[in-house]
Amino acid sequence: MEIINMAQLNETQIIQAAQILTDSIPIGWPTLQDALDEINRLLIPENTMLAAVEKDIVLGWGGILPGYNGNVFEIHPLAVRGDRRKQGIGRAIIAALEDEARKQGGMTIYLGADDERGNGETSFANVDLYDDLPEKIKSFSPGTHQSGFYLKLGYKIIGVMPDANGIGKPDIYFGKSLRKL
Repeated sequence: MEIINMAQLNETQIIQAAQILTDSIPIGWPTLQDALDEINRLLIPENTMLAAVEKDIVLGWGGILPGYNGNVFEIHPLAVRGDRRKQGIGRAIIAALEDEARKQGGMTIYLGADDERGNGETSFANVDLYDDLPEKIKSFSPGTHQSGFYLKLGYKIIGVMPDANGIGKPDIYFGKSLRKL
């Protein structure tokens, strides 16, 4: 497996990447065309979009978007083929994105992770997050949510937007310092 810039992908591989996005995050990109539109929107010079490729097959991909004059980068999105999850592909993509953000002078990297599926996946779902949020953050449980993946990679909860996706469906913000202390 190699991690390459998505600008190097051919049309077939871009379609593979779009299918992975639709399959992984159907709430955000329900159709292949929605996912293709998102990829085209993101594939601009100021963003860094990377794909994990093996034998010309896209296994997953992700990107970073600069903000705050290049001091902060947002991970958006990260998607890995369902049949290739839990094999280190997402971890490799995130590590490469973190390296790219550092090379570009980034000091912080962050992402938003919506808890909006069904009845919720985390301990933040369907609770009043305005009531003692610090304690809720302290006792956070990721459940089946992707936030468990980011916590294992050293990301910390840096904020929560209650009801971002409807009542009891928050957006959880995770961040990590890229500075060498």
